Amino acid sequence: MQEFMTPEFWLAVGQIIMIDILLGGDNAVVIALACRKLPPAQRKLGILWGTAGAIGLRVILIFFALQLLAIPFLKIVGAILLLWIGIKLLLPEHEEEHGNIQASDKLWGAVKTVIVADFVMSLDNVIAIAGAAQGAHSDHQLALVIFGLVVSIPIIVWGSQLVIKLMDRYPVIITLGGMLLGWIAGGMIVGDRVLKDWAEAQGNWLQYGAPVAGALLVLVLGKWLAQRALVRRLPAAMTAEPATLPSQVRRVLLAVDGSDSSERAVRYLIGLRGSLRQPELDLHLVNVQRPVSGDVSRFVPGENLKDYHAERAEKALATARALLGQAGIPFKEHQRIGDPPVGIAEVAQEQGCDLIVMGTRGLGTHTAGLIGSVAQGTVAAAPVPVLLVR
Repeated sequence: MQEFMTPEFWLAVGQIIMIDILLGGDNAVVIALACRKLPPAQRKLGILWGTAGAIGLRVILIFFALQLLAIPFLKIVGAILLLWIGIKLLLPEHEEEHGNIQASDKLWGAVKTVIVADFVMSLDNVIAIAGAAQGAHSDHQLALVIFGLVVSIPIIVWGSQLVIKLMDRYPVIITLGGMLLGWIAGGMIVGDRVLKDWAEAQGNWLQYGAPVAGALLVLVLGKWLAQRALVRRLPAAMTAEPATLPSQVRRVLLAVDGSDSSERAVRYLIGLRGSLRQPELDLHLVNVQRPVSGDVSRFVPGENLKDYHAERAEKALATARALLGQAGIPFKEHQRIGDPPVGIAEVAQEQGCDLIVMGTRGLGTHTAGLIGSVAQGTVAAAPVPVLLVR
């Protein structure tokens, strides 16, 4: 019983809950969309049965993973996979082709979709949770895993939209999650049977140094690859000389995401309109939704995913539409799916805009680069000046 009271146990519990929330976001989207066409009376049953089946299957997979990690070199292999999963978290997501499946309006069809999808998508969860459980006493690792998963279930199923919104608004959550996976991977490497005796002989510095090195490796390599991916996706015209403000601003692109800083940008533009040299603006309103992962799109019918993105865009645009309507300012609207900085820059170029206006949380340049910022990414990507409203 004392093993359950140790700091190591509760640290591992916290890591498992964090991992399952972070890596379970896509699973939550699949659960919600797979049950979307069920009658309201069956929708809750579909979510509950699908989630229960998926969690039960994951416990079995993690049980086998815990046994396999005792084999020499397998922790090292698992750690390398975990490092890549952490780095991949920091890269921009690209939506893949939808699977050739139809939305099911039958309860057990939806449940089957949830369980099969979770089985296919659970490699990252299984490796990460098994790695986190290594910090606890070996006799209690499976109990720890089950406890962590049970605590995570209500957060993932009923709080999935909140989690997704928080990740969109505070990308630092994803950055910290990726670094957590790197931390676990570093600990797994020095905990492998072939290295354990040598690592213990080096003293405590390696026991803490290896996880720190893993976390920093994920952060540095992930951010570097993300920046390269951003530059590759931009047309050559957008990577030329920095844009300068034209003598007259005629076309303005207003980028919104439904956040408080986005609302401030809308109000600022309304107040600014009268002081511009060209009062009659050609205003364009844009919202760019991040795509779901390719894993999700394989298990979700195209029409369901299209509705999902449309609903999220409607919520993000609602406040801006209302404020502009009250001010009597006409606008053209654009909705995109993709990496937000790239999508905003592309719309600005396509519409021949002179200026982009958007909200920002006011992070410093280095902080924004470290934790991720749509505003700073847009400044780097845009072919025209960007006015950031704090």
